[in-house]
Amino acid sequence: MSNDRSALSAFLRDRRDRITPTEAGLRTYPGTRRVPGLRREELAAMAGVSPDYYSKLEQGRQANVSIEVLRAIARALKLNEVESAHLLDLASPAGSVDDATERPDPGLLQVMRTLDHVPVLLLGRSGTILASNALVRSVLSLPSAAGESLFDYLFRNPIARERIVNWSQFAAAAVANLRRDLARRPGDGVLTALIDELRSSEPCFEQWWSDHEVREFERATKIIQHPAAGTLEFGIEFLIAPSEPGQSLIVYTVEDGSSTAKILPILASWDPNSAITT
Repeated sequence: MSNDRSALSAFLRDRRDRITPTEAGLRTYPGTRRVPGLRREELAAMAGVSPDYYSKLEQGRQANVSIEVLRAIARALKLNEVESAHLLDLASPAGSVDDATERPDPGLLQVMRTLDHVPVLLLGRSGTILASNALVRSVLSLPSAAGESLFDYLFRNPIARERIVNWSQFAAAAVANLRRDLARRPGDGVLTALIDELRSSEPCFEQWWSDHEVREFERATKIIQHPAAGTLEFGIEFLIAPSEPGQSLIVYTVEDGSSTAKILPILASWDPNSAITT
């Protein structure tokens, strides 16, 4: 297990508080309960471990824990697939972190070149923008130079809240994904510093971070209010290269014949720098 078990402890307490005895399949009795969710001894019994063992685990005092026990706890808490994987990562020993300069995956860059008719963005570790095409820069008003964190844009650039109509939905999902990423890379100082800065400076980020939600990148709909092109609607898809699992290609798809599909070529013609920037 990782030396710092505070994240594991907080996640277990949060999920235990969220599930009621009825949801967990336990028989309930009349009377007032002191806890909003399951008691520690109830969860321990469901997972097949002693109350003392589970208490030490939740308090960060259990030195070793098997994958089988963690999976039993995940089943008892009715965690979904992403939450279960997150629990295992939180309890795993922290591996070494590659702090070398990140280079855009050549294969993903090649895919970007074939998708110049739609907005495309290549993200790396900590949400760093590794590459972008002209359309995504026009749609989101992103800087031309790579290297900025998408989270800085999303939370610290006022244009993001003006452009993205369903900003709260995307911002909350981004926080949940960032929490998932931190469990995979607990020793990443850049990622930890980014989270600490956003927690201290952005109240909404801190609120969503305290919810302990975890997500992977997933398909979504993004609505943009462009100052010149009006309302644009995109489907968001994510592609990951097997050789670079830490990099994600974000593709803004459009429906054939839609008003958004018709206006994109016009938006592209407004940008004299149509090349991909890295």
